[in-house]
Amino acid sequence: MTITDRIEINPKVMMGKPVIRGTRIPVELILRKLSEGAKESDLMEAYPKLTMDDIHAAIRYAADTLAHEEIIILS
Repeated sequence: MTITDRIEINPKVMMGKPVIRGTRIPVELILRKLSEGAKESDLMEAYPKLTMDDIHAAIRYAADTLAHEEIIILS
């Protein structure tokens, strides 16, 4: 399944977690590394297939996912 030009979900890749298209780099990993203080250049050095556009797509994917999540409040 294609989510964007750069993010895909495939049950045969990383157990269906969203990854950068054509890689096994999960969106979650990118977000976690950024939250820990990694710079975009650090990520691209550690993962040579990763581009700046991929990193931005991962952030957009996460923001879009949160924007569209349904919240059910139980009392």
